Amino acid sequence: MHVVVMGCGRVGATLAATLDSRGHTVAIIDQNADAFRRLPPNFGGEPVTGVGFDRGVLLRAGVERADAFAAVSSGDNSNIISARLAREIFGVPRVAARI
Repeated sequence: MHVVVMGCGRVGATLAATLDSRGHTVAIIDQNADAFRRLPPNFGGEPVTGVGFDRGVLLRAGVERADAFAAVSSGDNSNIISARLAREIFGVPRVAARI
């Protein structure tokens, strides 16, 4: 299963690392490249630097083939917008947004 996680804070980093350790492919998006330091050294997923509601950033993260999308950044509005894009524009079947 391919999962895109938006937000590499404590919640996003933990979610991405857990999914990766369970054999899923994971892309994690954050606008601050320094945030990826929260990921464990053995993280096999794809860190993508950029804004999580930017179409190009979402495409680099593989949203068009994603089975799930989790918007868990610290910004409620960003989470809502990116979750709606994932569901309504890209047709991701499982979408969750932290509000």
